Amino acid sequence: MAYTAIDNPELYFQVKLYTGDGSTQSITLDGDEDMQPDMVWIKNRGGADGHNLFDAVRGATKRLRPNDETDENIGADTLTSFDSDGFSLGADTTGDGVNISGYTPVAWCWEESATSGTDIVTFTGTGGTQNISHSLSAVPEMIICKSRSAAGAWYTYHAGVASDAETDYLKLNANEAVADGVTVWNDTAPTTSVFTVGSAFDNTTTYVAYAFTSKQGFSKIGSYTGNGNADGTFVYTGFAPAFVMVKSTATAEGWIIIDNKRKYNVATNFLGNPKGYPLYAQSNAAEAVNTWAATDLLSNGFKLRVSHGQINDTSNFIYMAFAEAPFVNSNGVPCNAR
Repeated sequence: MAYTAIDNPELYFQVKLYTGDGSTQSITLDGDEDMQPDMVWIKNRGGADGHNLFDAVRGATKRLRPNDETDENIGADTLTSFDSDGFSLGADTTGDGVNISGYTPVAWCWEESATSGTDIVTFTGTGGTQNISHSLSAVPEMIICKSRSAAGAWYTYHAGVASDAETDYLKLNANEAVADGVTVWNDTAPTTSVFTVGSAFDNTTTYVAYAFTSKQGFSKIGSYTGNGNADGTFVYTGFAPAFVMVKSTATAEGWIIIDNKRKYNVATNFLGNPKGYPLYAQSNAAEAVNTWAATDLLSNGFKLRVSHGQINDTSNFIYMAFAEAPFVNSNGVPCNAR
């Protein structure tokens, strides 16, 4: 029996907390193994600063903001390089929140590979139906697309929104319910080699797409139905999550992000369960204690500890999660329980 495709998730995903110095610094990831990230998503935790997303396909310094619709811009002294075990930062003189002195950002870091089910694709829209090649060698379960050369929404496909997910879309930059629209994915399901976009992708506008598929023991793109109870739904992932992003599909709620490095209660320096210091993909808001977001990150999944419309009422929710450690490694050895 194959318990996991990846014994060491640190080779493909890591969470890093650091403190800005207002100068130049190289950020080294915490894992025991080196990982050169291809995608780095940074958010200052302590203030109302926008999200910053960089990837190696578009090139260092080229920033997009998941919380708004602005086009790509050059932050010459923001993220300046993707390094063998982390990334380097400039002085952040434009105040983007990635390296301002005393700021405390979080960085979520991915390596792109078919092995880990992560792919970064750039393309130019035609204003009509278009098949976009990807390199996952599997069907994408989540696709996040953003225009680079013009302002525009972060159109998001997620296989868990409905049985006919290709007819629907969400926006990563908005707290909106799922919507129907043939112009986004052309009502065409993705395949192991392509995904299809429609007329919403304007002629001559350049785009980037981040495509993900689940990998046993490392990542899970899925859905769950909440129970509306303080003893909330347990969601099995097959690994101890390092990162979980959740979104209600039925109501106008935000994209909640929790991870294994940020504390539940900064005042008491409590790092254990439940987690309750969410950040939101669609918002520049600082992290803050929110008991309605209380979630346990466990050895084999996550359990909701509250009844709330943003994370656990009786409707449908989608999620994307990445591992700290597989529940059981390829030798049949279980990871430590929490």
